[in-house]
Amino acid sequence: MKLQKNAIGIFDSGFGGLTVFKSIVAQLPQYNYIYLGDNARSPYGDHSFETVYQYTLECVEWLFKQGCPLVILACNTASAKALRSIQQLDLPKKYPNNRVLGVIRPTAEVIGNRSTSKSIGVLGTRGTIKSESYLIEINKFFPEVKVYQQSCPMWVPLIENGEHENDGADYFVKQYLTGLLNQSSTIDTVLLACTHYPLLVPKIKKYLQPNLQVVSQGDIVANSLVDYLNRHTEIETQLSREAHQLFYTTGDAESFDQHATVFLEKAIVSLKVKV
Repeated sequence: MKLQKNAIGIFDSGFGGLTVFKSIVAQLPQYNYIYLGDNARSPYGDHSFETVYQYTLECVEWLFKQGCPLVILACNTASAKALRSIQQLDLPKKYPNNRVLGVIRPTAEVIGNRSTSKSIGVLGTRGTIKSESYLIEINKFFPEVKVYQQSCPMWVPLIENGEHENDGADYFVKQYLTGLLNQSSTIDTVLLACTHYPLLVPKIKKYLQPNLQVVSQGDIVANSLVDYLNRHTEIETQLSREAHQLFYTTGDAESFDQHATVFLEKAIVSLKVKV
């Protein structure tokens, strides 16, 4: 499996970013892609800001070395805890021609338009919720919107261990949704602020009233990337268009391939790497 130069790099702490990857490829199939999952150190949700920043930077730099001029952090925790530092500290000094984008800002730019009641519930990892990134970013674009947050620390482990469809997962789905909805009776939009969570949508909808809408990030991030590439031709013109896709993991490749099939609904073959 040879390195693919001038690809779009997509990074996640584990498998969740594959939901974003799938949406991006659906809209922009012509480009080359390299996906890297840091499964050996996943999940990121309970790690400190400094640790997440260090792990994320190592993975971003690895993708840069593979020839990716643009890297998408398809991970809310990494976007919340590492993106700004990488953009402000590392890119100007070491990689002035490279770009790193996240998933929080594109989501914050549009999520307010999805709510009629102007009350939004945000479900995420402890790290994302503690950072208050969504509170801050949504307020910039929609100061009239009230944002309520709930961390869901058990959801990523359930999904990463392939237990999200089991009956036992219902307990944790109901617990966290109750914790969110108890904060306000006016919430009409629930944002899944973790790219793993779309796999739990069937169970989530089971415990929500039909009038509550559940918003995943894949299509939002994909739409934002289309717009970004249209506006930044200096990046877009660098990208190769051979529709190649390569997958890498810092964990066990066989396990990654099995899990990835669930997220992508197709078989893949990945390689294990050290970043």
